[in-house]
Amino acid sequence: MSQKNETTVLVLAVLITLGVVGGGLWLFKDSIISQNQSNNNSLPNNNQESIKDRISFGEKTLIALEIAPAKKEGVEAIAAGSYEKAIAYLTTAIKQKPNDPEALIFLNNARIGSAKSYTIATSLPIGSDLNTSLEILRGIAQAQNEINASGGIKGVRLKVGIANDDDNPEISKQIATTLVKNQEVLGVVGPITSDTTLAAGSVYTSGQLVAITPTSTSVKISNLSHYVFRTVPSDFIAARSLANYMVNKLHKKNAAVFFNSQSNYSQSLKSEFVSSVSLEGGQVSNEFDLSQANFSAASSVEQATKQGAEVLMLAANNNTLDKALQVIQVSDKRLALLGGDDVYTLKTLELGREKALGMVLAVPWHIDGNLSSDFPQKSRQLWGADVSWRTALSYDATKAFIAAIELNPTREGVQQALTSSNFSAIGASGAIRFLASGDRNAPVQLVKIAPGNRSRTGYDFVPIP
Repeated sequence: MSQKNETTVLVLAVLITLGVVGGGLWLFKDSIISQNQSNNNSLPNNNQESIKDRISFGEKTLIALEIAPAKKEGVEAIAAGSYEKAIAYLTTAIKQKPNDPEALIFLNNARIGSAKSYTIATSLPIGSDLNTSLEILRGIAQAQNEINASGGIKGVRLKVGIANDDDNPEISKQIATTLVKNQEVLGVVGPITSDTTLAAGSVYTSGQLVAITPTSTSVKISNLSHYVFRTVPSDFIAARSLANYMVNKLHKKNAAVFFNSQSNYSQSLKSEFVSSVSLEGGQVSNEFDLSQANFSAASSVEQATKQGAEVLMLAANNNTLDKALQVIQVSDKRLALLGGDDVYTLKTLELGREKALGMVLAVPWHIDGNLSSDFPQKSRQLWGADVSWRTALSYDATKAFIAAIELNPTREGVQQALTSSNFSAIGASGAIRFLASGDRNAPVQLVKIAPGNRSRTGYDFVPIP
């Protein structure tokens, strides 16, 4: 893409942002905050910031931007042990900003005060990807809020700790070590990327502390440990669904894949897609590494076309999403588009616009995918907008912990409950059951980009029946 075209796309994005209103606005604000916080917080080393400073149960905020005065007062009150003051301040903060999941978690923690509680924690890339972290926190906060409002787990309320791992494998391991040492912690929601999950998994295993990741899809996580589970289907399931759709619905057999060789998730999805296409009787004629410094969307699409590609599969991760969106612009609807769940973002709708129409993505859950579930309505009431699959799957991870703790509120008891063939809990996406591999026993949902008004961009992700 030429510099002029790239500038045009960026200007268009700014104009769209100014026009966004209502429920979709806070979603896009999250992505702006995420970008700014990522730019201002390069991965710190331990000399600059201790692991202790990265973990909070309410005594400090980990989201450094746009702290409302009431929230600041509430956090300071928790740190001082003044729980009644904290409750008052945080209640005000939530009225002012209802979509702040950190404030809701801290409010529920303050309501517990020094009373008996069961504790879980979450490990998130708050400093490097705030938008995704907020999506995850909303699912955890909703599950915590529901169980505590109903009286707790057999009368004992749930406390939640939040940790910032910056999506850094080394930091995620150190956070895991700290959480393992805290005997009150009965489980961890996260980490949320495949690289950090694979890195920290060995620590959680040796410490015999269960971790349930809501979003890590790499096939390497299957059978990683009897202490590492996930509520998201693996890349094997997503790749098979996309390959099947490509060959049997689109009736196309030649694809080119765009991926990031530096991402375990992206590598996993790419490899599984290549194998799945082959099993369906098609072929992947070219692979393009988005992480290469000299990557050119224009020349890559031209090369793919010359080699007979009919489909472009975008197995991009968050770090290479912008380059994947350039591919969409250059392709300009000449080739069919497929993508993984990391492409399922508001940014794709905003920048892809009409050039992304018809693109098909494999995601674990869609808000309109199960009309019998009451989760979409409850989440809309709580957050004032539609939520993403990341929120739904983190809600499911928390619900799984709640069900396991109810059976036996010890670390050993939680692990035994989750590995039992009889274990089942009800989540946003239906029944939660785990295979012996630690994988979720669930399908994926295919969605496509179509005209719509839900996102306030003129385009929406809609489920494919």
